[in-house]
Amino acid sequence: MRRNAWGRAAAFAAAAVSLFSSSVLADTAFITNQSSEDLSVVDLDTGKVLRTTAIGGKPAGVAIGLHWGGPPQTVYVVSPDSKTVSVLDGEGREVSTRIKLPGGPLGIAVHPSGSPIYVADWYGARLWAVDPHAGVVGEISTGDSPSGIAVTPDGTKVLSADRDSNQVTIADAATLAVLSRVPVGIRPFGITIDPAGRHAYTADVGSNTVTVIDIATSTAIGQVPTGERPYAVALADGKGFVTDQYADTVTVFDLATLAPIGRIDVGEYPEGIDLSRDGRSVIVANWFSNSISVIDVETLAVTREIEVGDGPRAFGLFIGN
Repeated sequence: MRRNAWGRAAAFAAAAVSLFSSSVLADTAFITNQSSEDLSVVDLDTGKVLRTTAIGGKPAGVAIGLHWGGPPQTVYVVSPDSKTVSVLDGEGREVSTRIKLPGGPLGIAVHPSGSPIYVADWYGARLWAVDPHAGVVGEISTGDSPSGIAVTPDGTKVLSADRDSNQVTIADAATLAVLSRVPVGIRPFGITIDPAGRHAYTADVGSNTVTVIDIATSTAIGQVPTGERPYAVALADGKGFVTDQYADTVTVFDLATLAPIGRIDVGEYPEGIDLSRDGRSVIVANWFSNSISVIDVETLAVTREIEVGDGPRAFGLFIGN
């Protein structure tokens, strides 16, 4: 599910050169709370919830879009029950637009340029390409039950984890044509791409593995054992971090060797995971604990637990400024 924070920064820099580093601004976590049907906006420096924004429709998927020459960022939230994508201002204060979609919208990702956004249709075996202003502008055919989505940092390819087909679909971002379909572990859900755009990592819920894909050759080149029911992956400091839903842990492995490093106890039923923009912390949404855990990527210690809304999912890239 993730093109990590370094990938986002690289894409933003490719569009324009800014005199101000993203690290100048405090990191903010935008956490979708499915049960309370809202969005918690959390200042990660202070550990405080800055605001709670009503969303509705059992929100789950979330993504942050960066824009040059416009708002510093836009927050997109997918609500499967109401079949909508809510578009919020960069501070997450209010919904400016709601985009209606049919089927079963779930996962979401944003092209590095800021448009289009890609939304997975769980029931329709497709991704929608959506212009935030004009609506649906195209579709990508996927396998059954597409879940996590990731876009390569250069914006040329879109990848979908197709849970019930045990595969990843790789498509051309410009033409929306399918380039290949790659077999992975059982029931892949979250998907993440490294900053170089070389490798993708799927969290395989059914086989308790992470599968590593060489994107250029469209081949699976390795697997890593995880805890029970892995959900999503983040990459930092030469390590992979995987949320294990049923184990209440985060599995850590070495990206170079794929060797296990250890497991970190977090809250109950961890799901969404993302990386701070300075690469020093990994943030985990704990669905049953109504909290987020902050992990130091060097020491592998949980440094903070922050209470959020009821049923945090945060499926996607949820760290912004």
